[in-house]
Amino acid sequence: MKPAPGTKAHAQALLKLLVKLWPDTTPQLRYNSCWELLVAVMLSAQCTDEQVNKVTPALFKAWPGPKELASATIGEVESAIHSTGFFRTKARHIIASAQCVIRDFAGNVPDSIDTLVLLPGVGRKTANLIVSACFGKPGIIVDTHVLRTARRLGLAPTTSAAVSERMIAALVRPEHHTAFSHALNRHGKFICVARSPKCGACQAFPLCKEKSSLSEQSRM
Repeated sequence: MKPAPGTKAHAQALLKLLVKLWPDTTPQLRYNSCWELLVAVMLSAQCTDEQVNKVTPALFKAWPGPKELASATIGEVESAIHSTGFFRTKARHIIASAQCVIRDFAGNVPDSIDTLVLLPGVGRKTANLIVSACFGKPGIIVDTHVLRTARRLGLAPTTSAAVSERMIAALVRPEHHTAFSHALNRHGKFICVARSPKCGACQAFPLCKEKSSLSEQSRM
């Protein structure tokens, strides 16, 4: 008997399958320090990783660290990140976060989720990615791909990233949080895509909650 969606047995089956299918836990954003990753993730909101990776080399050459960005002119930063979208808000948040890191954390990116979310423009998705990638701590990184894939699979039937994070955390042991969320991200990015998901090529389809809905629709 197949495990019921939303149960620990269901989550464990998906964990085993998806992590084997997508084992890479390396962020697809390019960076050389925790600060650079923090900025890159902030830039990735409503923007592809590929586009962010085109922008960050010049950005970090002009302003190598938080000290330089803390005193940067907002107009110059806006111009440098313009192609990532929402550039005015992002530039404001990046400069304010740089000032906060310099003022309150001696120039170092903090290593806890509760502290990271105090930085301007940093939400739980960003904080979870930073603590997992930079500090080796468990992190459930709920971006749009993870949110969509977890909902369709029946892991977390919600449209709220915060609720999805809590639901996944209740089903999966902490030591698997990072690997599982990266696997869900890759599966959502390449297979369980927003439009026309590739169900025929999906190895997780037998465990998918959407499979039941599709079967019911075909009988109507």
